[in-house]
Amino acid sequence: MSSDPQLWAPLRQGSVSDLIARRILEVIASDRLRPGDRLPPERELAAMLGTSRPSLREALRSLKAQGHVEIRHGSGVFVADPATTRTLRQALLAEEMSLTELFDMREVLELPAAAWAASHQDADRLARVREAYDTLMAASAEDDVDWRRLQELDAAFHMRIVEAAGNRFLTRTLGVLQEILARGMETTLQIPGRLQHSRREHERILDALVSGDPAAARRAASAHIQGARKAALKRVQDSSGGA
Repeated sequence: MSSDPQLWAPLRQGSVSDLIARRILEVIASDRLRPGDRLPPERELAAMLGTSRPSLREALRSLKAQGHVEIRHGSGVFVADPATTRTLRQALLAEEMSLTELFDMREVLELPAAAWAASHQDADRLARVREAYDTLMAASAEDDVDWRRLQELDAAFHMRIVEAAGNRFLTRTLGVLQEILARGMETTLQIPGRLQHSRREHERILDALVSGDPAAARRAASAHIQGARKAALKRVQDSSGGA
């Protein structure tokens, strides 16, 4: 995706390094590149932009100094988390929020996001939701399920929904929330019966989004989060009882 030539059309005349930096920021702002995504290799990106590699390096150094990208020697250039995301992550980690508080926040973020996504009907973003759903369903149907990968795909499906709502602050906030939840516990999808319930709940959410029904999307998102909350709390209680 990051190597799509349409993203990196040749630059017009002007201050070359500034134009390069501006173009990269435009691509990041369009949500075609997300935090953690790798930019095309230097030679390839310079060719697509129609500029020299020294000018590209200068632009990347400037973007690194501003906190927009990370330059990892031997690995490449990656989109960095926005400063607001880093600050939010540090604040939430410092608070040591309870599981109940984290799921409360999921409801605050994801219910309106599902409704907005259904209302906005952004074709490209809904297509990404569908793609994430299809990938998740395929992984969940494998004979030997990779539970860690399934947890990541489940989070990606919900992230695509929030992105379809069109509010970048919501997207950043949910990303941090998912990260904290993933750190604190293994996926609840391994609990007997939970995977099957989750599959049906995800299908209802997608159907509501595609049909453009905000109320149904909100209800479906609520039912799904409540189901995940109950499973997560049960796992914690069972673990405490076993201890």
